Amino acid sequence: MRCRGAALTGIGLLPAARCQWQYCALDGQLRRVSAFTTTATCWSRRAISPKRRPTMTLYKNFIAQLNAALDRVPAVADAPRSNVTVEPPRDPSHGDLSSNAAMVLAKGAGIAPRVLAEMLKPELEAVPGVVSVEIAGPGFINLRLSEDIWRAELVAIFAAGAAYGRSDMGAGTTVNIEYVSANPTGPIHMGHCRGAVVGDALASLLEWAGYKVTREYYVNDAGAQVDVLARSVYVRYREALGDDVSEIPEGLYPGVYLQPVGRALAAEFGDVWVGRPEGEWLVLFRTKAVAAMLELIKADLALLDIHHDVFASEADVQAAKKPEAAEAVLRAAGLVYDGVLEAPKGEIDPDWEPVTLPLFRSTSFGDDQDRPIRKSDGSWTYFGADMAYHFQKSETADALIDIWGADHAGTVKRIRAAVSALTGGKPFDVKLIQMVRLLRAGEPVKMSKRSGNFVTLADVVNEVGKDVVRFTMLTRKSDAQMDFDFAKVVEASKDNAVFYVQYAHARIRSIGRKAAEVGITGEVAGTARLDAEDLELVKMAAQFPRIVESAALAREPHRIAFYLYDLAAAFHGYFNLGHDRADRRVLVVNDVQLSAARLFLSDGIAQVIRNGLSIMGVAAVEEM
Repeated sequence: MRCRGAALTGIGLLPAARCQWQYCALDGQLRRVSAFTTTATCWSRRAISPKRRPTMTLYKNFIAQLNAALDRVPAVADAPRSNVTVEPPRDPSHGDLSSNAAMVLAKGAGIAPRVLAEMLKPELEAVPGVVSVEIAGPGFINLRLSEDIWRAELVAIFAAGAAYGRSDMGAGTTVNIEYVSANPTGPIHMGHCRGAVVGDALASLLEWAGYKVTREYYVNDAGAQVDVLARSVYVRYREALGDDVSEIPEGLYPGVYLQPVGRALAAEFGDVWVGRPEGEWLVLFRTKAVAAMLELIKADLALLDIHHDVFASEADVQAAKKPEAAEAVLRAAGLVYDGVLEAPKGEIDPDWEPVTLPLFRSTSFGDDQDRPIRKSDGSWTYFGADMAYHFQKSETADALIDIWGADHAGTVKRIRAAVSALTGGKPFDVKLIQMVRLLRAGEPVKMSKRSGNFVTLADVVNEVGKDVVRFTMLTRKSDAQMDFDFAKVVEASKDNAVFYVQYAHARIRSIGRKAAEVGITGEVAGTARLDAEDLELVKMAAQFPRIVESAALAREPHRIAFYLYDLAAAFHGYFNLGHDRADRRVLVVNDVQLSAARLFLSDGIAQVIRNGLSIMGVAAVEEM
């Protein structure tokens, strides 16, 4: 597989021509490559649009400096460095930056970690901006930086503006993210909302990190549920023509959302299909109903500003013979064979009889039994159709990500195995999303007046707003349970993350308006007046680019929400110092230069908040 990634030394970006170390965006590893290798591709920043071009941020610069120092130590010059990190120390009293390089590389070099750290110390002390280098514990390397380094990073935030935090880490690697994919049988309900937000935020996050993303929705329009939908719409069609359908037949969808579809069919066809055999109208009604439901689904998702690039049809996948093609590939690999499933455990159904079926060898991948890809009537099982769909997606993507509900956890291992076999091992990740429990003032919410039997996404967005829904869905790890309390998510308090972050931005904008009234504007020239207490905010803002990259690698967009909350809390704390100390106010009476410098600092924090919120699909409000 071709390794496509930004040219790096260790884990730091350097000019593409050097190509000593290279990041492989497909598998997240670093490899040393020859300048003449044909198994890796160097990517230059020049290939990135100027509007989206990443900047050499502080952490990347010091990673590059560390790797340059390691290159000058013969014992570790050729050592793999994928686990080497440069990050803020957990205890700020230990310095500004900390690296585990000595501990990670010492064993392979046959050197004690502290000895290796001491060898690196003079190299790092010579780096411009490094005030001191300290060796701590078993071999941590802690660096203290000059205040001018942080002032320069604040200027870099302004220089990059809306691009601050963007990365070329992904190097244009194509990633297909499939999310939502609710059955096209009704409006989107809150059971789908969390996966929709997580998938969309992840897509945005990966784009920020330099990946090329396709947002895809898989339409299950070939199963029995769409026949049920067609029959349900037929009832509403008859209703629109005057039939009494007060009692919806058992097993059909009772939702009133199907009434407009029935009326549209009545207007288009009149009573042509009334009383006709099902076989004559079923396919037509199924096609019309699925199309109408997709329009409804798209409208619901648009309320959250979610728009997919591709709506892939299960029926089209099967019509294109993708399942047959997938089966042929797996048979050639010896991973599909004709066999008989074991009898069901426990009490045997008297109607059960052994049937020879094509089986996927999922037991070779840790499953408890091999899985059929076809049913006894020759039609495709859900698993068989699903693996064929992934086979199709892999034709246009370097990596695949699925966002699934936690109830699908049992199928992850087998589909991963099939996808690996079908694609030659292309990266494939499944993110499982736990359900959201809806509450109103602590009491469970069970129904919606609009739908009668479930709470729709539209109900919730119309009540609390898009930003509240999107941000709240990212305030927990996706595999953790979540409560969504209608009262708490609109609360104006520190405990409500979306309010707290948006308020930080609005507060900075308010400061700017007050400054403008007295003729003060943020000035880069005054940054020399910023002291250590001011620069603590810059230190936190400077972490944003590394947070973006780490969140993208982990496929965890909630890390952006966590970071923004911490940054907002830091700014609120900074601002509140001025309540008791006049010298700590952002706008200091009779000191225009200091006021301009602190306004410049505040605007930099606002820029980072805006950039983070844009990844999440949340607005940065101007006032509250």
